[in-house]
Amino acid sequence: MEITRLDTARLILLPLQSSDAIQVQQVFPRWEIVRHLVNAIPWPYPADGASRYIDDMALPAMAAGQAWHWSLRHRSQPDNLIGLISLRLGAEDNRGFWLVPEWQGQGLMSEACETVTAFWFEHLQQPRLRVPKAMDNHASRRISERTGMRLVDTYRKTFVEGELEAGTWELTREEWLARQTSD
Repeated sequence: MEITRLDTARLILLPLQSSDAIQVQQVFPRWEIVRHLVNAIPWPYPADGASRYIDDMALPAMAAGQAWHWSLRHRSQPDNLIGLISLRLGAEDNRGFWLVPEWQGQGLMSEACETVTAFWFEHLQQPRLRVPKAMDNHASRRISERTGMRLVDTYRKTFVEGELEAGTWELTREEWLARQTSD
């Protein structure tokens, strides 16, 4: 399935491309962004980290129909990448995102999550969305709660920051559909 541009009231979500590596490399390697991400992300972040991630992991997964990655851009500054959001097939880790701190706290990521969740259930016809996260990542937990997800499991997991208490949040297609008809 081709990855298309998605739009929200305030955001433009563009399919990730190799040329985005320049901006990702400029804005991503910040402790406040990476600390709660999985420990597969190297820290300190290497100078070629963004291009290696995009060209060697994200784009091949997109081409294989296994993942969908978008850059996030605010409509007021469409040339500036302010974050990424991704969907991935698999049993336990279907969505991930990050947003630069300067744009946090405005509900933008909730807006992006609602849009990609609709893509997940409507276009990809997936039965459930599961998202693991650090329990002390309170902002990310609030996004899950606001978008109708529920905590289904807790455990220990290693993040860039170290081993932390983690939880998996879940939303089924039926729950999502019920929310759409009640809104």
